[in-house]
Amino acid sequence: MFKLSICYLLLLLLLAQKTFTEKTTTDQQHNVKSTKGLLYPRESETREVRSLDGLWSFVKSEIEDPEQGFRELWYKQELHKIVTIMTVPVPASYNDLFVETTIRDHIGTVWYERKFFVSRNWTVDKRVWLRFGSVHYSAIVWLNGKEIIRHEIGHLPFEVEATSFIKFGSENRVTIMCDNRLLLTTVPQGELVQQPSDKGNRTVQTYTFDFYNYAGIHRSVHLYTTPLVYIEDVKIITDLLTENRGIIKYEIFIAGLENESNDALLPDSDSLSLHLQLRNKSGDIVANDFCKTMPFSGTLLVLDVHPWWPYLMDPDYGYLYTLEIYLHAGGKDLLDVYRLKVGIRSLKWNNSTLMINGRPIYLRGLGKHEDSDLKGKGLDYALLTRDFNLLKWLGANAYRTSHYPYSEESMQIADEHGIMIIDECSSVNTDHFSAELLVNHKSSLEQLIHRDRNHVSVIMWSIANEPRTAKNQSEPYFREIVNYVKHLDKTRPITAAINVDITKDKLVRSVLLLVVKSRLNFVLLKGQFLDVICFNRYNAWYHNAGQLDMITNVVIDEAYAWNKLYKKPIIMTEYGADTLEGLHFLPTYIWSEEYQAALFSKHFKAFDFLRLQDWFIGEFVWNFADFKTEQTYTRVGGNKKGVFTRSRQPKAAAYVLRQRYFALAYELDRCPMPHDVFQYVVSWRDITLGRRDEL
Repeated sequence: MFKLSICYLLLLLLLAQKTFTEKTTTDQQHNVKSTKGLLYPRESETREVRSLDGLWSFVKSEIEDPEQGFRELWYKQELHKIVTIMTVPVPASYNDLFVETTIRDHIGTVWYERKFFVSRNWTVDKRVWLRFGSVHYSAIVWLNGKEIIRHEIGHLPFEVEATSFIKFGSENRVTIMCDNRLLLTTVPQGELVQQPSDKGNRTVQTYTFDFYNYAGIHRSVHLYTTPLVYIEDVKIITDLLTENRGIIKYEIFIAGLENESNDALLPDSDSLSLHLQLRNKSGDIVANDFCKTMPFSGTLLVLDVHPWWPYLMDPDYGYLYTLEIYLHAGGKDLLDVYRLKVGIRSLKWNNSTLMINGRPIYLRGLGKHEDSDLKGKGLDYALLTRDFNLLKWLGANAYRTSHYPYSEESMQIADEHGIMIIDECSSVNTDHFSAELLVNHKSSLEQLIHRDRNHVSVIMWSIANEPRTAKNQSEPYFREIVNYVKHLDKTRPITAAINVDITKDKLVRSVLLLVVKSRLNFVLLKGQFLDVICFNRYNAWYHNAGQLDMITNVVIDEAYAWNKLYKKPIIMTEYGADTLEGLHFLPTYIWSEEYQAALFSKHFKAFDFLRLQDWFIGEFVWNFADFKTEQTYTRVGGNKKGVFTRSRQPKAAAYVLRQRYFALAYELDRCPMPHDVFQYVVSWRDITLGRRDEL
């Protein structure tokens, strides 16, 4: 009877996976392409970097004719000679730059163009690269009328060697087609539907995620050089051996040694050597190493190490070294130099705790968005500066890159400021599971991990936000995803933000594993996908709106349920309420500033009860600042759950959150309290009951 029950359960599992089995085979036949290179462009003794940011020519295709530019060969000559052009800034989303709704709500392809000169000096023993920080969603690039690269998945960089396409000492023209259409196979998902309008049927982009589908060239465009033989990639892993000794394990990848027409100029690979130096903040060399044979890998031992600490966990938080990498030929000739910032820390986790440098951490964070007036998701250094100052003003030590990878520049600033990051890919609200989507999802994670693996601030990979994991197809789908991510990086825990009810979720749930022993005895085992469980829940907002007495116990009970079932660390990654700045009610009422502050307070009470358990390790408010969404009657000018307005000014709840986060920093790490966290009201010691002293 027992064997029959086991077989029945296994049969159910196989049936649930049946429709997906053939699809995963497709993925095996189409392996995800590994990213190469893509080091952030930095100047050095051997490299030059030019920015192509600025004003670009801009044209949009007709919504119902996205192939117009291809058919009319817009990439073959200057755009203004073919169509009427506009001018737009790069980097920036194009949606909010004009007054026409046809541009703001455009669906399909747009075209960018920029002309530039390249010095004749760049022809001498150099490679020239064209690099894009992010184009949303997909892009095709032409240089002087010739296609040089295609890329899909927004929010991630791509580059191509352009040496053979460039006219040195002359004018060049780069043309980019950008397509913002989201499909059931893109990451994130969307769907194009035909709906009737006053002028007949027209195409409408639909999606379920709650932020605006900004599009365009969102991050910087760079032209940079490397030597013919160059440092292609760097991979580092850091750890602490003892309190005073740290290590940096490194792999350095070299490219340009083969398939060249001018082989006579290239050194023999056997003659290459590598010299690494590590400098502290004062510029002193504290470690070095030499590699004389390829492949280049090794370990730097750092004595009297300054560990990287999160903000407020140590007075010297965010400590970064500079790693210098020198590539030589024949022991003397300097071929290439590349430098990057490195933080040294250990990151460990178990079934209850996440630890940095041997100390448990409690995450005090927020969800964020790359979103601002006019520029949309465009890179903005002024905005980055303001945002990180506000994060530190709040006493926050972490944020989640909801719901897509943020700019490389923001990751660098997080490293410097000691802000921990849950790094999330752009899989949001994934609903329709397919083999093609699986490949694209894996690719998005591979590109993300490749880009961010050296950032000390990244403490976790988030593989999805609020996927529809009640569906049976989600279980084998995410098993593939998790296995793939663990193959890519074993140094950080894996998580996902879940909003499905615990009784229905199949992403975290225990799964049946079949073990065949002698005489076909079956053993039932339990396995789990995630290392850390994150859940999103909007009590007293989407659930029981206005009922502030229906928060604390509900949050406690749900967190307990997740941990009881899976014995994993738990984080609440989203809670909050839309709040209209300047709206006040007494007694509290939804949408008012008082209601947001009171809702936070009820959650704080739950969190403090949960913090008594070792396994509750963090709380994340939704959201850092108000942001734009698609037009809907449930949104007044966008999502208003920010503790700051879209222009980065505080609502009342920001002060409440600041008091909590700094109080936690004082309790947990004895961080000094800023003098203005709690405003002076009265000194109770100077009040004598029943008597008032004369002043």
